[in-house]
Amino acid sequence: MKFKLKSGKEIEYKDLSIDEQDELQDLVKYRYKGVDKAGNPKAVGQEMLHSNMTKWIRKGVKGGDNDKFIRTLSFEDKVGIFAKMQEIFNGLGEEHPSE
Repeated sequence: MKFKLKSGKEIEYKDLSIDEQDELQDLVKYRYKGVDKAGNPKAVGQEMLHSNMTKWIRKGVKGGDNDKFIRTLSFEDKVGIFAKMQEIFNGLGEEHPSE
């Protein structure tokens, strides 16, 4: 799957297994403060954002496994890649949830 970043760079995502996707998602740790109207904890940020984004890019983007490529990315590019990958991973199986 290809995706164009706001900067104009085109990124191609690797086809990761469910286990690989779960491994990446397990790296994300959220900070919480207070609760929402439903009583659920409110996420206010993420811990270790930079190292997590780099791990996601190395594992999930074609060509992302080398420093030369990663150094060409702006912070906005990295956030865009990270957000798009989360969107892709979190959308798996949503069309047919188990009953």
